[in-house]
Amino acid sequence: MFLHLGDGNMIPSNEIVMIGDLANTTEAEVTRDFLSISEEEGFIVDYSGGDPRSFVLTGETIYLSMISSKTLAKRVDRFIEENGGY
Repeated sequence: MFLHLGDGNMIPSNEIVMIGDLANTTEAEVTRDFLSISEEEGFIVDYSGGDPRSFVLTGETIYLSMISSKTLAKRVDRFIEENGGY
């Protein structure tokens, strides 16, 4: 299964480690530092069109999305329920 992150961009759902709400998680300094270093190192791919609401962490990349973390999580959960897993 693939998770649609917006604007026609998809990633394999079996690579997802975490889906996070950008506004809530960046309140913590450690998260801001992590994202800042990740951006400097080139690990962030911005699929948000400049208006990120959520991020999806995989083993090698952090994807920014304009779609809310709740909606992204529901998409993954719905697929798991309908198919009995990945």
